[in-house]
This record gives sequence, C-alpha cells and structure tokens, in this order.
Amino acid sequence: MPVAEDELSLVFAALADPTRRAILARLARGDATVNQLAEPFAMSQQAVSKHLKVLEHARLISRTRTAQSRPCVLETVRLDAAVDWVAEHRQIWADRHDRLEQHLAALRVEEKPR
Repeated sequence: MPVAEDELSLVFAALADPTRRAILARLARGDATVNQLAEPFAMSQQAVSKHLKVLEHARLISRTRTAQSRPCVLETVRLDAAVDWVAEHRQIWADRHDRLEQHLAALRVEEKPR
C-alpha cells in the first residue's frame, strides 16, 4: 500500500497517535524542549524525539534555536487546513444525512396502511 505524502494525509496520520496529540496540546500552551515534552510520558526521550520527527514532517511543529536549546513550536497553519477540510466535509455529510432522513420518513409514510 503506498504511503500518502500529501499535506493533509501527513497531518491526519500525525494526529492519529494519542502521544502526538498530547504533545501538540502541550505545545498549544507554549514552546517546550524535548525534555519538557518527554516529562509526562512513560517513554524515553528518544521515543518522544521520534514522535517529534513525525510532527515536524507533517509541519505541525518546528524547532527554533535559543542558545544551546532547540525548543519545539506549534505551527497552526496545517491544523487550520485540517479543520477546514473537516468542516467542509461535515457539511456535505450533514446534507446527505438530512436527505436520507427525509427519504426514510417518506418511506415510513408510504408503508402506513391506508
């Protein structure tokens, strides 16, 4: 199965993991180093770094340089694109659901004995 490399697929793949979502939630409160991000997890700093690489590849985070430190920064542009996609499709799905509901209601009316 081919691996999707489009931006939206990368974002959703990154968001599929609960650890990465927790990292993003932490970064929403402010920049943090790898050590700070690793603190709440029962995993090695190396494992957290792998998650960060996935988030970086999806361009959900970036790393800046401050003296010796390389804090991670949340990048919201890709998240905004994912939210826009979900909102657009939510409306499509809601419209389809409404049409199905109307169709089923019409069928129920036809089934009633006359």
